[in-house]
Amino acid sequence: MLLINDLSFKRLSTNIFSDINISASPGKIIHIKGRNGSGKTTLLKTILNILEPSNGEVFWMGKNIKKNLSNLYNSTTFIMDKKTSTREITVLENIHFWKKFSSSSMSIDQIDKLLNLLSLKDYINKKVMNLSLGEIKKLELARLIIEQKKLWILDEPFSELDKQSIEIIEETFLDHVEKRGIIIFTSHYEVEIRKIEKINLTK
Repeated sequence: MLLINDLSFKRLSTNIFSDINISASPGKIIHIKGRNGSGKTTLLKTILNILEPSNGEVFWMGKNIKKNLSNLYNSTTFIMDKKTSTREITVLENIHFWKKFSSSSMSIDQIDKLLNLLSLKDYINKKVMNLSLGEIKKLELARLIIEQKKLWILDEPFSELDKQSIEIIEETFLDHVEKRGIIIFTSHYEVEIRKIEKINLTK
């Protein structure tokens, strides 16, 4: 479980967000909403201890993350709005890097099926720099399956995707929480997923 108690973040004299409380138990999806500048990305980075909150605490599996950081990171796939794939290497080379880095047990057949599902099979030997924005986004999201982590934290996962790809990601979300996974994501897109909890940061 991820538990967030009275989390606040201040930049200089400005409160970016205040007194955020989230209880994310296994099987839960949380959608963080808010206009641009409302602190959505900052909140995600604060949850992951990338930024230091001005007040409040974050707990993972019953322990403060400052005492449990390696466990949190080993359990988390964090997909930022900014691209993290390496532009100078191919789609397949990026996937093999993520697989090795996360000690994933995915087989070649499973990776092949994933590439087919995301319509990336024809691009496996293409360098990322030569892909469209939508294709790069789908490659980034492939990490959700490759890394096999319990907690997914995503910043604007539906941007640059077409309707079919959005539906695939929504189904992937549902499959993950049915297996007792946890998802926290920001999005301007109004996601049609059952049993989703929404938190609006806009004041």
